[in-house]
Amino acid sequence: MNEAFFITALCGALFGGESETVHDFTYPGGDASIRIDCENDNRVVEFGLDKRSSLDSIQQALFAAEVTGKEAVVVLIDTDGRIGRFEWRIARAANIAGVPIRILSASLIDSLEVGG
Repeated sequence: MNEAFFITALCGALFGGESETVHDFTYPGGDASIRIDCENDNRVVEFGLDKRSSLDSIQQALFAAEVTGKEAVVVLIDTDGRIGRFEWRIARAANIAGVPIRILSASLIDSLEVGG
């Protein structure tokens, strides 16, 4: 299962949020937009798998929080049953930055049927 599956399965269920919301922002070079994995009235949530590609989760969550004025949260999906080097790095950075982080086992979610 990929990250999109977990976003779809968990955004509403855990956070009462909407997935894949888009927000525009302006920077000195012009205009752009960001897509937020999950957003509710109070929080922006960045999801990631326990892979190298999730190392930017903290930056994405913090920037989304800046754009929206909401609290940043990171959710990591543990796919191999252990806290590896990527979870460790992301969790340490989240703690330093004061961003709440939750690490969820993919095995807890495997039985969910999205959209059914």
